[in-house]
Amino acid sequence: MVEITELKKSYGDKQAVKGISFSVAEGEILGFLGPNGAGKSTTLNMITGYLSADSGVIKIDGTDILQDPIKAKKDIGFLPEIPPLYLEMTVLEYLNFVYDLKGCKLPRKQHLKEICEVVKIWDVRNRLTKNLSKGYRQRVGIAQALIGNPKVLIFDEPTIGLDPRQIIEIRNLIRMLGREHTIILSTHILPEVQAVCDRIVVINKGEIVANEKTEDLINAVDGSRKLVAKIVGPEDEVLKTLRGLGGIKTADVLGKRDTDSVSYLIESQERIDIRKPLFYALAGKGWPLIGLEGVELSLEDIFIRLVGKEKENEDKKTKKGGK
Repeated sequence: MVEITELKKSYGDKQAVKGISFSVAEGEILGFLGPNGAGKSTTLNMITGYLSADSGVIKIDGTDILQDPIKAKKDIGFLPEIPPLYLEMTVLEYLNFVYDLKGCKLPRKQHLKEICEVVKIWDVRNRLTKNLSKGYRQRVGIAQALIGNPKVLIFDEPTIGLDPRQIIEIRNLIRMLGREHTIILSTHILPEVQAVCDRIVVINKGEIVANEKTEDLINAVDGSRKLVAKIVGPEDEVLKTLRGLGGIKTADVLGKRDTDSVSYLIESQERIDIRKPLFYALAGKGWPLIGLEGVELSLEDIFIRLVGKEKENEDKKTKKGGK
């Protein structure tokens, strides 16, 4: 549905986006992440046609946005970080204005009513936008993006500044919209991405550092893995055996959980799967392994590792160039 190929953008001498490529499948909710200054907003503005690229190709449902911008943009609904609202208009006046602005051909009254009901703003349709809460303003912003029933929705920080209840409501709304639309969601709130998105693209300093399904993102991170093992056996001897086993970086006692077993936190060395060696070592000692579970990295941990890895690589290049 959305295809990005070798996209580049510079501001003077600063290259904000460095030849990135990724795609978003029909019906997919993509999380687009990156620290401040990573190139997220620049990329979104190029995808929506608000900003021209220096080079590269952007296709919306097969239409090149440079070759046929009118057709491509009809398939895009965009909610920028600050919703483009006219505060002196009522909600319905504003949506009618956007309807005219977009040149929408769908039955006006029916279409706008359906949108208001979907985003749950029908009850406030006759209120001035300036008198609405921030949560309702965000809903009005999403409503304007839905006018014309575009195939692709792009949301830039849709829950920023909202209270916890409003955040949950907007998340649920995005999930529901994802049933019928392709969605690109840019946000700094990592749990939001984990809860809503099918896939995650991480950008840092204008380059993509990860492009994975949400549940597989941990595979993009080099590093150790942590396991919690429940083992029946003499605690001191088990701990000594664990610490002496090849591939294990650290091993510590977590405490007793059952009457005859002890839980241990085990961290492997980088890129080493220690589950089989662990099993054979314990079996050789006659100590039953009655439980083994992974301790997953949080999305925050993964994000920090990915961005930190890029910084480490850049520092190495700088040192090498200075020699």
